[in-house]
Amino acid sequence: MNAVASFPKSDLVDERATQPRKIRTVTTGYHHGPITRLVSPSDLGQWIKPFVFLDSGVLPPSDVPLFGIHPHSGIATLTAVLTGRVTYEDTTGKQGEVLTGGLEWMKAAGGVWHDGSVVGDTPVEFFQLWVTLPPDQENGVPESQNIAPEEVPAVGPARVLLGHYQGAASPIRAPAGITYLHVRLKAGEHWRFQPNPNETVAWMALHKGTTTMPEGLTAGDLVIFEESGHAIDVVAQDDVSFVLGAAVKHPYPLVMGKYSVHTNVRALADGEAEIVRIGQRLRAAGRLK
Repeated sequence: MNAVASFPKSDLVDERATQPRKIRTVTTGYHHGPITRLVSPSDLGQWIKPFVFLDSGVLPPSDVPLFGIHPHSGIATLTAVLTGRVTYEDTTGKQGEVLTGGLEWMKAAGGVWHDGSVVGDTPVEFFQLWVTLPPDQENGVPESQNIAPEEVPAVGPARVLLGHYQGAASPIRAPAGITYLHVRLKAGEHWRFQPNPNETVAWMALHKGTTTMPEGLTAGDLVIFEESGHAIDVVAQDDVSFVLGAAVKHPYPLVMGKYSVHTNVRALADGEAEIVRIGQRLRAAGRLK
C-alpha cells in the first residue's frame, strides 16, 4: 500500500481484511445540456433522503443567468464550486460571488427565490445538492450562507462541506445528522470513510478519475450503498475527486411541488403560498414577467 504521510492515521486502510460496503445501484443519471441530473426526489431521492436531488456539470462562461430567478421551499441547496466562479442573489437580500472551492448554502425553508450566473473566463465545474428539512425547519425563516474556500475545514484528503467528520465541522448551519464531503486522492492512495453513528444512508458521486471499492467506478458514476453502518473503502486508480454523502435516514414522506419538497401536504401548501407572495412582490418590482 502506498504511504500517505499527510493523512491522519485513522484515514489509512490497513492490511486487515474488511467487509466491503454493499452497493445497491450505480447510475450515470441523465443529461440536459451541460448538466447531469444524478438524483431527483421522484426517483433515487426516495432511497437516499434527506439527499433528494443532485446535479453535476460543467458550465461554460456566459452572460446569461443559469436558470433565471426561481423559487424553492421546504429544502436547502448547497452549491459546491470545484472550478470557476459563480455569482448568486436571493430574496433573503444576500448576493455575492462563490470562488473555486467555495460553497453557497440556500436554506429555502418557508420560501425563497434565487438566481445565479457563471462569471469570468473559466468553465464552472460543480455539484448542487438538495437536502430535505425536518418539520421544525421546513417552513421556517430562509437563510443564505457564502462560505469562502479557506473556511471549508479539511481532514486529510476530505473537505467537510456539511456536518462534522473526525472532529472537523462545516460552518454551514445544516440540519443534524448529515455529512457531506469532497475528497481528492492521488493515484494509488487508499481512503476509508467510517460513517457517524446512525448515518446509515450513504452514496458517492465521482467527479474525476477512476476508483475501485472493489467495483470499478469512473468519472460521472453515482453509487448508492446499502443502508448500514459499515465503512466505505476507496482505492484511487489515478487522481480522483468525488463527493460523498452520509446521513440519518429522513423518516418523512417526500411531498413534492414543482420546486419544493415538504414532509406533508399542509407544509407544502404553506410553502407554495409564500412562494406566490414573494413572486408577486418580484413581479411588482419588474423582476418577473
